[in-house]
Amino acid sequence: MTPSFAIKYVAMLALLAGATSSFSHISLDEPVALAGSGYKAVLRVGHGCEGSPVTAVRVSIPAGFRGAKPMPKPGWVLSIKTGRLDQAYESHGKQVTEGVTEITWTARSSEHWLPDGYFDEFALRGTLPSKAGAMWFKVLQTCEQGSIHWAEVPPEGTATHGLTTPAALLDIIGSGAVGGHQH
Repeated sequence: MTPSFAIKYVAMLALLAGATSSFSHISLDEPVALAGSGYKAVLRVGHGCEGSPVTAVRVSIPAGFRGAKPMPKPGWVLSIKTGRLDQAYESHGKQVTEGVTEITWTARSSEHWLPDGYFDEFALRGTLPSKAGAMWFKVLQTCEQGSIHWAEVPPEGTATHGLTTPAALLDIIGSGAVGGHQH
């Protein structure tokens, strides 16, 4: 697959996915990306918990997502949990075995809560693995009353039909000789 064709293919798939996705689950703004490339994961939170406003969003970094860095959000406190990675990788000639495993955004006060009738986005970036396949972002959405753990992954494939609280799916497609990462 040529790089030009791959980019057009990714754009087409993202358009199709965006046209059919709903805001009822946590979803990714760009649900398709090229293997081995830098990726900005923009997680869309489409509602609260049965009418209750969102007070915190915690994302578990999927195995193979390297160098995760969150985007600060006005009115929200960032916290980062680091630890041993499920998949070590090499960066700048060094073996990386520890890194970011979780990122949490917590509203500073009730005036920054995300009301049930609104949506918002929470972003992070990193580098994707060089191998194509499904990558699942598991998200715990905490509300003033209750929470929703968007963490269900189908036993096979990528079909989320029938799942009540599916994790956000990123479809990583082969990119040929694409490599590198973002800083």
